[in-house]
Amino acid sequence: MRILLFTGKGGAGKTTTAAATALQAARSGRKTLVMSTDPAHSLADVLNLPLGPEPVEVEKNLWAQELDIYYSMRKHWGSLRRLMLDLFRWQGVDRKVAEELAAIPGMEEGSAFLWIEEYVRENRFDLIVIDSAPTGETLTLLSLPQVTQWWTTQMFPFPKMALRGMGRLMGGMMPMAAGLEELSTLLEKMERVQKILADPEITSTRIMVNPERMVIAEARRAYTYLQLYGYHVDAVITNRILPEGETTGFFSAYVASQSRYLAEIEESFAPLPMLRIPHFGEEIVGLDLLEKTGKVLYGDRPGDDLLFREKPLGISEVDGGYVLTLRLPFLENGDVGVERSGDTVTLQVGSRRRHVFLPRFLAFYSIWETLHLPPELKIFFEKRPG
Repeated sequence: MRILLFTGKGGAGKTTTAAATALQAARSGRKTLVMSTDPAHSLADVLNLPLGPEPVEVEKNLWAQELDIYYSMRKHWGSLRRLMLDLFRWQGVDRKVAEELAAIPGMEEGSAFLWIEEYVRENRFDLIVIDSAPTGETLTLLSLPQVTQWWTTQMFPFPKMALRGMGRLMGGMMPMAAGLEELSTLLEKMERVQKILADPEITSTRIMVNPERMVIAEARRAYTYLQLYGYHVDAVITNRILPEGETTGFFSAYVASQSRYLAEIEESFAPLPMLRIPHFGEEIVGLDLLEKTGKVLYGDRPGDDLLFREKPLGISEVDGGYVLTLRLPFLENGDVGVERSGDTVTLQVGSRRRHVFLPRFLAFYSIWETLHLPPELKIFFEKRPG
């Protein structure tokens, strides 16, 4: 089984590319589901078909689904929500406030985990393609099991037997027991799915980017955090590339800047495979144009093959701090210049340059040593004094 997750800044083309990939795989014989986890769903618009909270068959081997948070909550979180509501009301919290607080942080993102767990357990599909929410929400989704584990530990710091005793006092032992059982099951399911999503032989993330400054910056941020969380990226896909011949008229300035940004994308994400989608001059809607997009991206391949196996970026703990390890082809020769500016490290080798986005926690650390062991560069960070 394979899972492909498409992420990137809103409007970068995640939905179109996810749908095109799913269609390509389905027509290659893979039993495929394309699932939208973005609350602002546009998958139905791209497919030009009505969709619902359960998988809808689009054509042979292809199903599509737009997650509905309220439908998912009723299906997966009912007993737990009642448990939370009872606990807050027992503590004297106003009913309206208790209703609001009973929605555990991450419920929306968590529903995607539970659907994936169900499909994997039942072995329903050969391939699941996830059209994710914009980058920030995607990173929330992927870090959800740890966040939920922490949150529930704070909420329920006492053993199950103590909670059952509270249930008797509250006159609701059965709802309490059902809620606790559901909570335990949910955490186990999310942990299982996280292991699947972190297995590079099963799951690949593909980052969508446009040749524009802000989109590239967000893509760098997503790439760093995906590596930090242990999720494998196997390609970067640049979308809506205008033809180079368009050098006069209204789009001439855009095409000129586009060339610079395409080079920047190559430098920022090397040695990842770089796939490109040209601007077709029209909105991509319907299966015919999605098929055309899939052929441009993957040729005659099904699109679900693992495109890259290495891990070119990693962050690990060392005595007194952390080390950032970068594996880059252009580091094999020449002196490396390393310069930090805020949350970005810039590497300079001759005329070649790469910007690396740093996770926020490294704001409290300073670079104290760099070690060049071609083709790897290690940058060591130590805690700032004071």
